[in-house]
Amino acid sequence: MKISLCNEVLQPLPFEQQCALAAALGYDGLEVAPFTLAEDPMRITDAEAASYARIAADHGLEITGLHWLLVAPAGLSIVSDDAALRERTAAVMERLTELCAAMGGRYLVHGSPKQRSVPPGSTPAQAWERAANCLARAARRAQACGVVYCLEPLSPRETDFINTVEQAVQMIESVGSPALRTMIDCSAAGQAEIEPVAALIGRWMPTGHIAHVQVNDPNRRGPGQGDMAFTPILSTLLAMQKQGHYPGIIAVEPFDYQPDGPGCAARAIGYLRGILEGLGDA
Repeated sequence: MKISLCNEVLQPLPFEQQCALAAALGYDGLEVAPFTLAEDPMRITDAEAASYARIAADHGLEITGLHWLLVAPAGLSIVSDDAALRERTAAVMERLTELCAAMGGRYLVHGSPKQRSVPPGSTPAQAWERAANCLARAARRAQACGVVYCLEPLSPRETDFINTVEQAVQMIESVGSPALRTMIDCSAAGQAEIEPVAALIGRWMPTGHIAHVQVNDPNRRGPGQGDMAFTPILSTLLAMQKQGHYPGIIAVEPFDYQPDGPGCAARAIGYLRGILEGLGDA
């Protein structure tokens, strides 16, 4: 099992220092938030993207994927009633897909709750259709680039649009692209799903719909800093990996950094490696 760290945890360190620290802590890769690399990620060139991959590789890491996709540039939405805005948003999604591939990433995680919540004056059905069109464009580009675009279920406290894996699967099946899949964020799933996360993984991952897992606690801190038990989650993921249902990458994504970003990252990797060692995956 490979463990990646969401790089915004180590801000404001420059990217090379993030890589050095993540490697020193024992991580295998970084999951990158594009807004941490540039004020406007659309200005990142293919050559610059490739240089980030080289910097990571120089420290023994890989860039496993991208997340927090629509934070910048500002004002994006996949559900707005403004067709021009949706066009601009879809173009950003397509370009980020290209940048992910240029960085050597395997997947993108589309969370971005503010940019997908149903806007005033629109119905959920209208928002669904608009989002489906944007996601279909991203999926076509992802398929061409050889990466997977993941629609992330988020908790109702964050958004009113796509809160469960089942809802995400409905969207995936309506779009009908092999490059559009979903994922599980343990914090969000712990808040929004009826089933325990391990059971959720065991039920949905064999269907091929789930391509990625982010590990964090429902209290929004890192794994091991709350009440969620991660031994059954990692045990189920290892079983799914052995059965060929999962590529074997998890990403640490806390939001509340205790005692601080580096300390949170250090505690998470130690906790997860200890569980994996106990499960025979050292």
